[in-house]
Amino acid sequence: MFEFDELFQIAYKRERATSRRLAKLTALSAHAALAQTLEKSAGAATLADLVKARRLERAAALHAAQLRREERSAARVVRLARNRQPSTRDATAWHAWFDGSAHPNPGKIGIGGMLESPDGEVVTISAIAGHGDSCKAEYLALIAVLEVALSQQPAPEKLVIHGDSQVVIEDVLRDATCSAPALSSYATQARELIAQLADVRLQWIPRHRNTAADALSQEAIRGDHANSRTSVTGVSPNASLNA
Repeated sequence: MFEFDELFQIAYKRERATSRRLAKLTALSAHAALAQTLEKSAGAATLADLVKARRLERAAALHAAQLRREERSAARVVRLARNRQPSTRDATAWHAWFDGSAHPNPGKIGIGGMLESPDGEVVTISAIAGHGDSCKAEYLALIAVLEVALSQQPAPEKLVIHGDSQVVIEDVLRDATCSAPALSSYATQARELIAQLADVRLQWIPRHRNTAADALSQEAIRGDHANSRTSVTGVSPNASLNA
């Protein structure tokens, strides 16, 4: 016999209503009334067959809902890109944005990033990255963006990276012996990745001009992306995220 909660979860709304009426009109328990109602819905099949089919149906619906959430997320990133005000920039360079968040601080880390090619193709990053403070989160987001840049074939010859963490940007740019002790290992990793690229420039931007990367980091923390995710979205050059 299946547990009541399991039957209740796979039952349709009308079947739940029918079983409640049946329980009121007879001496059947709510559990027995629901089982009898579902057995009737199963027809020639068994209740076990019906439960199995409904489980598969529910799993497919959950998967479809997850895909819709990811599609909405990608569309939201594109809308943020198109809503930004254009400004003069090097059209031959790749551009990247990074942001990291910790909730609480310190707490669960979410990282977000975007990499845009000169022809307008955008790669987005949204991932949970362990536990730590906001500085660690920002560094991990920067490192993730650099790793994605290096994975491109061919790798960018010129890359401008935008971020709203002045602490992290200044820490990477200063002499290695002067890095903050707590951040030194991340600074070293970031510098090693930068050294593998031909021409990299780090540029600080105010937070309100980094909304797309911030949204991706926040989505990761909210659990919209249970695992690391990168996706590629075609964006016309006229609708790119300009710094």
